[in-house]
Amino acid sequence: MTWVREMAVGDAAAVSAVRVAGWRAAYAGVIPGAYLDAMSVERDAARREERFATGRAAGLCDLVAVGADGQVVGWACCGPRDTPEAGTGAGPGEGELYALYVRPDLLGRGVGRALLGAVHDEAAARGWGALVLWVVEANARARRFYEAAGYRADGGAQSEEYAGVAVREVRYRRVAGPFPAGPGHPSDGA
Repeated sequence: MTWVREMAVGDAAAVSAVRVAGWRAAYAGVIPGAYLDAMSVERDAARREERFATGRAAGLCDLVAVGADGQVVGWACCGPRDTPEAGTGAGPGEGELYALYVRPDLLGRGVGRALLGAVHDEAAARGWGALVLWVVEANARARRFYEAAGYRADGGAQSEEYAGVAVREVRYRRVAGPFPAGPGHPSDGA
């Protein structure tokens, strides 16, 4: 059983452990190994603690998924869309999913769906008409996950550089609302 709640500042180290493990698992072979190896849970946690209050003041919503043992097993962060663009239909009534990570040994067990469902609930509560997110183009598993939840690539693309290697990201968009019915729906325990 997994439940989702708002993140507390005391969750920073656990969130960082999930995030770093998620990066190392998802981006092995995509982002240079030296970059992934240099990631530090301690440095990430310090940054997360430092940004916690300012993030809330800026409208960010940090959510954690907690397992039956009370341990943090996933994290998601959403907020107002960073960069509305002309010609995309984007506007101030949109939100952005900035991050969603699940402990790698729990992938496929419904943790990500529970977090994404809570993000969708947050979007509805804030009146956002759509959500956007960026995903590494080579991350086929994440792309399938978002597509199953109703997100579609909208043609946006950008590159981020990691240790001198450009990594392409594609933008996905979804009209806010509940998950599509069918396999993997949060209520069926996926």
